[in-house]
Amino acid sequence: MTVTKIEEFDKKRAGIYIDEEFAFVLYKGELRIYRIEEGKELAAEAYEEIVTKVLPKRAKLRCMNLLKTKSYTEKQLRDKLRRSAYTEAVITEALEYVKSYGYIDDRRFAEDFIEYNIDTKSRKRMEQDLQKKGIDKSVVDAVFEKRKEEGSGPDEISMAAELLRKKKYDANTATFEEKRRLSAFLYRKGFDLEIIRRALLLDITAN
Repeated sequence: MTVTKIEEFDKKRAGIYIDEEFAFVLYKGELRIYRIEEGKELAAEAYEEIVTKVLPKRAKLRCMNLLKTKSYTEKQLRDKLRRSAYTEAVITEALEYVKSYGYIDDRRFAEDFIEYNIDTKSRKRMEQDLQKKGIDKSVVDAVFEKRKEEGSGPDEISMAAELLRKKKYDANTATFEEKRRLSAFLYRKGFDLEIIRRALLLDITAN
C-alpha cells in the first residue's frame, strides 16, 4: 500500500490517499505516529489499526458528543460523519453502536418533534420537516395514527383560524382577492385545501 497523496483537510487534519484512492482522514500528529509520508509504503498493521480501531472509535465518540447537546436522526448523524470524511463502513459501525444503546431512535425523535409542534404546525408541514430530517414516511404516519387513536391529533382548523385572526381576517367582509391571498398563505403553511376552505368560513371575529 503506497501513500500517493496527503491533502490538507483542515488546520488539524489531512486526507490520506492510498494507491490513488481516498482512504481516510487523520490528525496531522497521527501521520508521524503511523509514519505516513507521501510516496512511502504504509505498513499493513498500521492500516488495519487505523481502519478497524482508530477511526471507528473516533466516529463513535463524535456521535456521542453530538447527542449530548441535542437529539439527532440517523440521517442527520450520518450526514455529520460524512462531512468529516469517514468511510461508509466506519459510519455504519458508529451508528449501529449508538443505536444499540438507544441513543438514536427515529420513532422517538418523530414522537418528540410532533409533540413539540402539535399546536403550531400543520400535519403536512410536520411530515415535510421530519422527512427532511431523514425520518421514513411510514414512521411518521404510524406516529400520527397513534395520536389519532388517542384523540390527540393536530387541530388544524383551530391553527388555521388563529393564523387568519392574526392577519385580521373577517369572513363577513373579506374580498375575493383577500381570501385568495390568505388561502395561498395557509397553503404554504402546509394546510390542505379542505382545512383552508373551512377556516375561511369561520366567524373568527366573534372570539
